[in-house]
Amino acid sequence: MEWWQVLVSVLGGLMVLWLALIGVLFWSSRGQADTIKLVDALRLGPDVVRLTRRLSIDPTLPRAVRVWLIVLLVYLLLPIDLVPDFIPVIGFADDAIVVALVLRFATRHAGADALGRHWPGTPQGLKALRTLVGLG
Repeated sequence: MEWWQVLVSVLGGLMVLWLALIGVLFWSSRGQADTIKLVDALRLGPDVVRLTRRLSIDPTLPRAVRVWLIVLLVYLLLPIDLVPDFIPVIGFADDAIVVALVLRFATRHAGADALGRHWPGTPQGLKALRTLVGLG
């Protein structure tokens, strides 16, 4: 695999993850008085990456949670995916699913307070992430 194919795969996976998170943000705020700002939606992807890094280095969290988060960060950086990216739709969606599952595991074992304590973004973004990982 050429270097540019690896780069396109990583960027494509991150883009699909970002779009999935933005979709959850819009879905979770429907019917509410709070309006979603474009800047909040654009920050969601980078905020999740920063959250994952912050959680992975927090010594107060269980070791298993930190290990899974580090594995998640490595998985996102590697060009190898569970489902190859050349398969339409699900090829890029596997990254979003893996992120949601690992963050769900991490938040259920670390606690919702750890998620809130380390969240670098807006309250609307945190609410969307909580919805994504099943914390309501």
